[in-house]
Amino acid sequence: MGDLWAELGRRLTERWVSTLALPGALYLAVATAAYALGWSGAWDVGHLAERVTGWAADPRVDTFGGQALVLAAVVAGSTAVGLAARGLGWLVERLWTAADWERWPPPLRGWTGRWVRSRRARWDRLRGEVERARGGGGEAERSEEAGRARNRGGEAERARRGSGEARQARGSGGEEAFAKAYDRMARISPERPERPTWCGDRIAAVRTRLARDHRADLAVLWPHLWLVLPEEERVEVTAAREDLALATGLTAWALLYLPLTVWWWPAALVAAAVAGIAWVRARSAVGNYATLVEAVVRLHAVELADRVGVAHEGVFSGELGERLTLRLRASMPPAPVLAPSVSAPVPPVAVPPVAASPAPAPVPPAAETRPPTAESRSPVPEPAPPSAADAAAPGREGEGPRR
Repeated sequence: MGDLWAELGRRLTERWVSTLALPGALYLAVATAAYALGWSGAWDVGHLAERVTGWAADPRVDTFGGQALVLAAVVAGSTAVGLAARGLGWLVERLWTAADWERWPPPLRGWTGRWVRSRRARWDRLRGEVERARGGGGEAERSEEAGRARNRGGEAERARRGSGEARQARGSGGEEAFAKAYDRMARISPERPERPTWCGDRIAAVRTRLARDHRADLAVLWPHLWLVLPEEERVEVTAAREDLALATGLTAWALLYLPLTVWWWPAALVAAAVAGIAWVRARSAVGNYATLVEAVVRLHAVELADRVGVAHEGVFSGELGERLTLRLRASMPPAPVLAPSVSAPVPPVAVPPVAASPAPAPVPPAAETRPPTAESRSPVPEPAPPSAADAAAPGREGEGPRR
């Protein structure tokens, strides 16, 4: 266990020294020279030596504590600058690959979109030149065949020998024209541009080619394929990925050297030289990394199919790529179950009271009617007979006695 920790500490120290301490110490040295020389004496090495000697002769630096403090400041400063360069390198890599440029802030997204459309227009024009260079060779061969068919007799034999030499010369010329046209197209992008930079399009071309040739989704297959790769392939791919990170880190160092031009103009030359080296290394690293990823997928897709139990015919065909993608792609999340909506309670509406109607008076039950009898029938009074006085009384004039 102690040997393991010792080896781990040694590797971490080597990595820290190579990636942080040494580049940071060089940066601090250039910054010190820029501060000491300035613009007027940019190449005055003697003046620089005098300034450094004067700083070293300071009594505070001559003691052990002062020297320890200077050493700690240099180590801490170089490490801090190295960490800043690594963070800036990550940002440079995001900008160079530009995988998410469509989600950039609106002004930058608009400018980038116009640049991408311009690159697509140039690529389409050069793609047409590639097709014309390819078709030109085919037309030459067809015309040569027709000319040979028209020949007769001895002229046919001589024409056949001459036509073979001419076809070979034109064929080599057509292949050369095709190769030149393809190189001009590939300098913009190996596939139709989707991103604003060559590095981004070179990495995106791997996904485009695998989808076109094998109907496979690289984003789905790659994490599973990485787990079944042999150690040798993993080392190669990891080394290519680290080369890309180092190239973007060099670009970050070039950006950090630019502010030193405020005090010392030769710092611009240093920044330009570092940026040029970084650009060349980045294109090489991106091409190597993309080629390795594409080759690994094409070579080990059948092995991945065996591991996940997908039937195949021994070759990485379009059907196998589609089946692998469907097997390894995560399923869609279930649709949310909507709870029944609970409506708010309706407040009660005040209803005006209705006056109660008086209860109807009870109707007495009808008496039972029976046919009247002689006893129950009330006697009808008869008129009394006139008396003697009434009969003797005289009647009205003109009238007789009342009867």
